Amino acid sequence: MTGKQIQLDHLSVGYDGKALIRDICINIKKGEIVTLIGPNGAGKSTILKSITRQLSLLGGAVYFDQKDMKLFSPRKLAQELAVVLTERMKPELMTCYDVVAMGRYPYTGSFGILTREDEDKVFAAMKAVHAQEIGMCDFTSISDGQRQRILLARAICQEPEVMILDEPTSFLDVKHKLELLSILRNMAKEGGITVVMSLHEIDLAEKISDKIICVKGETIFRYGTPTEIFEESLIRDLYEIDNGFFDPMFGSVELPGAAGEPEVFVLSACGTGIPVYRSLQKRGVPFAAGVLYTNDIDYRLARLLAVQVVTEEPFADISDAAYEKAAQLVQSCEAVVDAGVRLGACNQRIQGLFREARGMGKLRRPEEFIKSV
Repeated sequence: MTGKQIQLDHLSVGYDGKALIRDICINIKKGEIVTLIGPNGAGKSTILKSITRQLSLLGGAVYFDQKDMKLFSPRKLAQELAVVLTERMKPELMTCYDVVAMGRYPYTGSFGILTREDEDKVFAAMKAVHAQEIGMCDFTSISDGQRQRILLARAICQEPEVMILDEPTSFLDVKHKLELLSILRNMAKEGGITVVMSLHEIDLAEKISDKIICVKGETIFRYGTPTEIFEESLIRDLYEIDNGFFDPMFGSVELPGAAGEPEVFVLSACGTGIPVYRSLQKRGVPFAAGVLYTNDIDYRLARLLAVQVVTEEPFADISDAAYEKAAQLVQSCEAVVDAGVRLGACNQRIQGLFREARGMGKLRRPEEFIKSV
């Protein structure tokens, strides 16, 4: 078990003696960020609550630094492991400062009196999450996003070796989601704190995590690095996506495009087509796109939203076959949109498509065409 700070050894977890997920065998190293993803109700929270002993294990064991965690006293467990769960805390007559200060109680004496050093750590934790200005506010009177930041400050104040978080970005706007995840990343990479959490935002999970645990079914669906996990077909199977797409390159989820024969042919390159594709998608207009090199950023979205995509190999001259397909689309579509193609040594033949479309009175600029749709 050398180098394994946390070991989930044939873990079975569930409720009322009935196992929901069985035989979980995962090793987590110190300083890693490990994220659980998967559909609602799959058991992500159940796993986290079982690790933190809020639920009794139905089989197997959790080891921390080669020691069985069931042997840890509550105080020892609180010194090693901090928990931020989604349940709403409703402490009566407590300020935000008081809630954060609770993180120091595992280190205080029987009377829970904070020393000056403890108080300094409370203020430092609140500063880390930019919550100093609400320190004296009643915890029950602040917003959900502010509560999440205060609970994170409490966990930071606890100075744990491991931090367990269940959907920590819930209730947070984009700015504070990024801020919170940046704090966690710094804690892991600079402070060596191990972070185990669940996230619904798979795009964020892909960008911040060292390892991903996919939770679905009676056993762990898949476990690996983000590169191994965030593959289009795997994410589709994990979430049973049948009404859209997941693009692993950008971590984005896309709604499907309109079906049917293409009414518009979009000529684009280097990202110029993306706003046009999205406008046509929103208006329910089926379209074709080309001539796109398969390493072009436009191709990444066109392959998902367009009815037809005319492609060419990277850095190759446009072939006769690709040109002929594009020319047929110029003939069959009601309009041809020049989204701003930049001509280079390889794609000079697109000028011929412009001439054909212009000669037929079909060539449009994006702004004038979108207004007319």
